[in-house]
Amino acid sequence: MDRSDEKKVLRKQLIEQRLNMPDRGHRSDLLQRVMRIWLVGRTDAVIGAYWPIKGEFDPLPALHRWKEDGELTDQAQLRRIGLPVVDKVHQTLKFHAWFPGCPMEEDAYGIPKPKDTEVIVPTLLFVPCVGYGVGGYRLGYGGGFYDRTLAQLQPKPYTVGLGFAHGFLPDLEPEPHDVALDAVLNELGVVWPIPLGDD
Repeated sequence: MDRSDEKKVLRKQLIEQRLNMPDRGHRSDLLQRVMRIWLVGRTDAVIGAYWPIKGEFDPLPALHRWKEDGELTDQAQLRRIGLPVVDKVHQTLKFHAWFPGCPMEEDAYGIPKPKDTEVIVPTLLFVPCVGYGVGGYRLGYGGGFYDRTLAQLQPKPYTVGLGFAHGFLPDLEPEPHDVALDAVLNELGVVWPIPLGDD
């Protein structure tokens, strides 16, 4: 079995485990808290995220709260949230403005996306992880959309993977095209970069 086949099998196992987690709701609540705390002090005004599928953690409640918190303070910039829309020609992602209640439509993969909202450029991007490993590398769905997007986005956004603890893969080996994430969060806290203890 080559590496591509191994990743397919691993991806399928992790998705099934995630869908069958009896405490996924509790884990999601914990990760909402981790994410909200992690966002405190960030100066980003435009954050990209994703619409959750296949049992993924839903980042949108924490981001909506982040947006509302910004509106309650004297923010010079309006906080904005973007969701990905596939650029079929380049097989990359563009981020369109999203807000609760905005018009949505399904893309070619059946995933909801904002309809006819403006393109925005995130300085911080939350990325879904099927799995993730040491060094901030992630296992995605195999389409390569995020790697291609991150390779060309200028300026490159700060990237943060979101996933559950079961998805940690200590032996995950990156491939040449893989782009490492700047940080990874799960329901237990910050996974990458590894926080240093106080000595």
